[in-house]
Amino acid sequence: MREILSDLVAEEQQLDQFLQGLSTREWKWNTPAAGWTIQDQVSHLAYVEGFAAKVIAEGPDRIKAEKITDLDEWNARGPAEGLGQRHQEVIEWWRHGRADVVDALSRMVATDRIPWIYGDMSAKSFATMRLMETWAHGLDIKVAILDRITPLPEDELEEDEEDPLADTPRLRHIAWLGHKMLPFSFKEVEETFPNQGIRVELMGPKYAAWRFGPEDTDQVIRGMAGDWCRVVVQRQDASDTGLKAVGDSAERALEIARAY
Repeated sequence: MREILSDLVAEEQQLDQFLQGLSTREWKWNTPAAGWTIQDQVSHLAYVEGFAAKVIAEGPDRIKAEKITDLDEWNARGPAEGLGQRHQEVIEWWRHGRADVVDALSRMVATDRIPWIYGDMSAKSFATMRLMETWAHGLDIKVAILDRITPLPEDELEEDEEDPLADTPRLRHIAWLGHKMLPFSFKEVEETFPNQGIRVELMGPKYAAWRFGPEDTDQVIRGMAGDWCRVVVQRQDASDTGLKAVGDSAERALEIARAY
């Protein structure tokens, strides 16, 4: 758990630092999520982290008490609760919630089971899910400010300049989750996941090679890790990336892949 929790905290801190640089006016800017401002995005994260901490502590009864009958309605609860708060209050709300989650997860082993809205999952997968959601909503926030969703080429950056959208090795967790969720992605559209499986071969930051899935399948997706991750969190269409698929099932996977 140490590695995933360390990366989860790092991802949260990076987004926190980016938010600290925003003006009060910018917190009200719209993001790519229809109807959601930057403050709405952070309020959503804060609400879900608080709920997650309570679920870890109280178990399935906490999920029942939440009375979730419509996911869209539930996702809107955080932004609604954050409406009357100042943006610094929203940040503190998020900080407390995420700290409680990390503290609870640090007392667990990777294989411990945690109940969740979509079903039980391992503590490791739960932490990975939290990292994925932090990164995905962070993309929405950064797009609102930077007006782009992908990193700048290195030759367009000033010396020692850091791009807030730069891909990091932490994406490996999201890339893994996106591949793990492929059977779910096919199930969601009522299609059959191929018996031979699907392999995903990616190049991560600093030319790292990340490979997921069986070696003997003829269904393969190849490309940059950042492209794959943006696709599986449904922030970018595969057709707008350099991802390539070999095989009909792999091509379909690029159309329907989702990490949640």
